[in-house]
Amino acid sequence: MEKLQYLCWPRAGTTPADHGRTARDELAPALLALGPRGLSMQVDDADAQVPVPMPPPADEVQPFALVSIWLDRYDDRAPYEAQLRDASEHIAGYLVTESLYTDYGGNRFAGPRSWPDGERSPGVVMVTLLRRPARMTEDEWITHWHTVQSPVSEAMQPRMRYVRNAVARPITADAPPIEGIVEEAWPSPEHLTDPMLFYCADGDADRMHRNLAAMLESVTAFLDLEDLRSFTTSEYLLRT
Repeated sequence: MEKLQYLCWPRAGTTPADHGRTARDELAPALLALGPRGLSMQVDDADAQVPVPMPPPADEVQPFALVSIWLDRYDDRAPYEAQLRDASEHIAGYLVTESLYTDYGGNRFAGPRSWPDGERSPGVVMVTLLRRPARMTEDEWITHWHTVQSPVSEAMQPRMRYVRNAVARPITADAPPIEGIVEEAWPSPEHLTDPMLFYCADGDADRMHRNLAAMLESVTAFLDLEDLRSFTTSEYLLRT
């Protein structure tokens, strides 16, 4: 079984409310009808309007959805891509290897998943796109991400779920060159916007600054911050 991930960009003039209606009411049932092994969507809808820690350039249009599709073989992806293109200005698809670092119930910030397929997950999910700097080899980059950055962030941030997707190769023409796609679930919008919550500082300013410094040291060791792109979403686990 193979996991495919698609970034979908919005058509001009659409709003977050439009994105939610398109994804939930049109795209989800159309994709499910095709019979995927698994399907999930992270959607920049009206319930996910939360500032990200590293905002993108003001004039840069961000994707309105990340759609994850599990198929027996990626050769069968054409009808799925047709539906995604119908709902988007353009799409970028990637074949990825998934690493579920922390699932719901895997730490103190959330209990095991208790909601059914198709229902919005609690909290907010931040999707982050990673680019490998030219200064690093592929092995150096993936090693830092998996063995340094992941445990550092897990130790000091209140994530409910953390999914690492390493890009094996792009599967659509002109897909932007990214090497990783991260899905991070947070308990509430405030956990993204309040540094005391974001760094589990419990009101201790010194602890917050120590954790911030440790995070920046790890992140800048394997990423160039100007290339980092994130957007906040509502998560829909549609077929698990």
